[in-house]
Amino acid sequence: MRTGSEPTTARSPLRLRFWLSVWGLIWAAAGTAFFTLAGRPGWAAACGVLLLIVAVDLAMVLRHIHQGPHYQPGRDIPPYEPDHGGHGPVGRGGR
Repeated sequence: MRTGSEPTTARSPLRLRFWLSVWGLIWAAAGTAFFTLAGRPGWAAACGVLLLIVAVDLAMVLRHIHQGPHYQPGRDIPPYEPDHGGHGPVGRGGR
């Protein structure tokens, strides 16, 4: 629900998340390789799991970037009036 207090210059942090994911992917892959060569299978497995998590996050970020911007009402659309009916969950503003 729009309240009318949304910032007018809000920007998506997807590019930042993309580059942080790339950075994490590089370090997780390097850690996996290093710990495998050093004979530390526990740490190599931990880095491998982290590598998978970062890869999934990177895929989701790329998906959201490719979806493009979503519709946002312009300044000529007034904010929606909050529901004052008290028909929400029990115990929240009931009369």
